[in-house]
Amino acid sequence: MAGVSSCMKYSMFIFNFVFWVCGSVILGVSIWIRVSKDAQQVNVCSHTRTILFAGANLLIAVGSIIMVLGFLGCCGAIKESRCMLLLFFIGLLLILILQITAGILGAVYKSQAEKSLKEALQAAVSSLQSSTEQAKVFQEKFQKFERENKCCGLLNGPEDWGKNFNTGSNKVCECEVNSRSTDLCRVYRSRSVYKTPCGDVILEYIKDHLLIVVGIAFGLAVIEIIGLGFSMSLYCQIQRK
Repeated sequence: MAGVSSCMKYSMFIFNFVFWVCGSVILGVSIWIRVSKDAQQVNVCSHTRTILFAGANLLIAVGSIIMVLGFLGCCGAIKESRCMLLLFFIGLLLILILQITAGILGAVYKSQAEKSLKEALQAAVSSLQSSTEQAKVFQEKFQKFERENKCCGLLNGPEDWGKNFNTGSNKVCECEVNSRSTDLCRVYRSRSVYKTPCGDVILEYIKDHLLIVVGIAFGLAVIEIIGLGFSMSLYCQIQRK
């Protein structure tokens, strides 16, 4: 009976060690996305919380699972355990299927997701125009978000504030003195205000981090396919041993 190829065995070990490192990186990046300062600023619009953090939460779960599978694959390769290699293969295959399914669903329901996001932003606009105590708490947080990101309103700029535009001690959307000579501002009701809607800032944040998520998912899919080939080849060699 043919023995197990040492080259295949240690290649599988090295691959799974790299796979484990990839899982650690994915976990670290996704946690960073989840708790970063930009994420917390965008989270001021609590209506969009689920949409903004869904991808990051998914990557945290995927990164954790990959770390476990990478450890399982390393042990299976060194100990020549068919059980561990089979569990590694099945787990890797399930992740790949879930990734493909998520990609297809994301493409199919992209327009609905965009519609849901706009509806969430519109609900936040209603809070900007409200005079309830709960709305005032949201408005104070949102004014801080406007100042930090140099934006105004959510969808239509200062018009989103309605009657609340000139109320309160803090003048909403007002440009800083050193910003009036730039392209950041425009005049509205005789005041210099930021002209970029904060909704654009939120959408840009989502798009930028979505590119990170898609890039990680694509690179991970390639690694997973290689891992499936390695694990099944080693499994067959151990079976013929």
